[in-house]
Amino acid sequence: MIKDIPILKVGELAFAVVPRMVYEEDHEDFWDTYLLNLKTEPIFSVIVNSRGYGEIEGQPRKTTTLRYFWDRIEPMTAVKVEPVEKAVFALANEYWVSFSFQDYLYDKQYVFVPGSLDEIHFSDIPLLNRKGVMIR
Repeated sequence: MIKDIPILKVGELAFAVVPRMVYEEDHEDFWDTYLLNLKTEPIFSVIVNSRGYGEIEGQPRKTTTLRYFWDRIEPMTAVKVEPVEKAVFALANEYWVSFSFQDYLYDKQYVFVPGSLDEIHFSDIPLLNRKGVMIR
């Protein structure tokens, strides 16, 4: 029965979007996204789906859905997921994460809505020692 299935919440996992450093290639046009495993144990079979959707200049737009996979992400580790072109910051940028942890399958959606990547929302990103926007 469905009532017998435990509903466990994702904890100690975060998504961050950070500007590239000045010395990095394309630093003016692209930022990078990271998945942060803040747990003290590894996570397994990690799948990330990313897509953008919304409107730009009154026209509906959407990006291609991209998928990424890692067999294992070590504890207290940040992995680079993908570059994000600043031109799509006007869209909602969605990252759907599924992973296995202690014999349970978790999933969570992280959405960076338009305007959320403005510098006013910056904070210190753990594991990266950089400033950016993070969703837990």
